[in-house]
Amino acid sequence: MGNCQATESSTVVIEHAGGRVERMYFPVSASEVMKRNPGHHVALITFFFSKSDQNGEESGVRVTRIKLLKPNDTLLLGHVYRLVSSQEVAMAVRARKYEKMMKKEQMERQRKVEEDMKDKVAEQEKDRQRNIQTITTKTRQWKPSLQSISEIAS
Repeated sequence: MGNCQATESSTVVIEHAGGRVERMYFPVSASEVMKRNPGHHVALITFFFSKSDQNGEESGVRVTRIKLLKPNDTLLLGHVYRLVSSQEVAMAVRARKYEKMMKKEQMERQRKVEEDMKDKVAEQEKDRQRNIQTITTKTRQWKPSLQSISEIAS
């Protein structure tokens, strides 16, 4: 009985788009893999659990992240890599740019709404000050303007 899992950690695992798995028992550069698979990029796959709970507890949702490798990067033993087509990479880049643009527009709209609210509050305060000033100028003491009546001596 040997340690059968020891060999798994000493291999480079490359998952192809069709589901085929290729194992290499030595480090290899990403450019070599890309030359053997034209129109594809090599990506490193990492897994982690997201912390979407506000309490800081792990929610149990496993997230897969894919990081594209540069051609001069070396594929290391014990890691899992995936071949990604150039079209998928282009679509992901476009989607990311669109997402950034939408987020920027949303932030701009939010900033404008906040600015409009500040302007509205300032205008209301200005009107309130004007009303107070108008009320104070209109409220004068009443002074009767009666004409004197001369009394006739009898």
